[in-house]
Amino acid sequence: MDFKSKIFLIYGPTASGKSEFAVNLAKKINGEIINADSMQVYKELKILSARPFQKNYNKIKHHLYGFQSVKKNFSTGKWLQLVKQKILDIKKRNKTPILVGGTGLYFKALTEGLVNIPNIPIKFRKNIRSLHNKLGSKNFFLELIKLDPLAKNHINSSDTQRIIRAYEVKLYTKKSIYNWFKNTQSDFEKKDFYKIYIDYPRTELIKRINIRSEDMIKKGAILEVKKFISLKVPKSKTAFKAIGIEEIRSYLNKKIQISHVIEKISIKTRQYAKRQTTWGRGNMSDWNKIKSDSLNKFLKKI
Repeated sequence: MDFKSKIFLIYGPTASGKSEFAVNLAKKINGEIINADSMQVYKELKILSARPFQKNYNKIKHHLYGFQSVKKNFSTGKWLQLVKQKILDIKKRNKTPILVGGTGLYFKALTEGLVNIPNIPIKFRKNIRSLHNKLGSKNFFLELIKLDPLAKNHINSSDTQRIIRAYEVKLYTKKSIYNWFKNTQSDFEKKDFYKIYIDYPRTELIKRINIRSEDMIKKGAILEVKKFISLKVPKSKTAFKAIGIEEIRSYLNKKIQISHVIEKISIKTRQYAKRQTTWGRGNMSDWNKIKSDSLNKFLKKI
């Protein structure tokens, strides 16, 4: 296989070593790295988003990292628009594009196309989430099947995000999300991609997450949040969802101890990693799953 002609996609849960693997891969195949993480686009969230440090770039070009202001929302559509141009630019220079990140929706948009669903008002979406919390996941899923029978064969009943999304789309647009998907297609062909899913053992991943959560505090996450607060970013902005902001704000307001901050960040990050894994199982069955201890073997084969 001519790996250099491919567009590499690297996905895995947070703290699974994606960035390091991407750099090592880029060295082997004359590649350049493109960000596919929705939080690492924000320039003011370097530490909390675990954005790769420039000293670890190893002379490999990195694109779409830390360029967007936290005061502005950044959509999947905007990312897709930018990333398609980056891929073409990199290929024109006879280099290999390597996309790496943990935002599954970005990869789905790139490989399958972006569905042009009308914007659903925030208040409407909040009401749906409130309904989900009231009914519980099991009963909410049953309500979704009544509302949109097409969802039954497409969504895992434990995939909360997709269940809520399918419900709100059907209720608001009167059209199943899967009918919206029908006429959507990617600008690229399936054969253009080489997709890698990093499979990291859960127990080992938890250890890495715990260590990283503590390291974030040591590296200056508190100062980063202080600066973030000074910008007076509206809570409606996407950047406010970054894990660690609320926890460190509580610490700064003397509501919790620093040990509790680290613990809460670890817990939230573990929960996020679990959601990423669930997404991978539900949407990436055709990806090349490589166990974390086999990544070096893969590199040697190229």
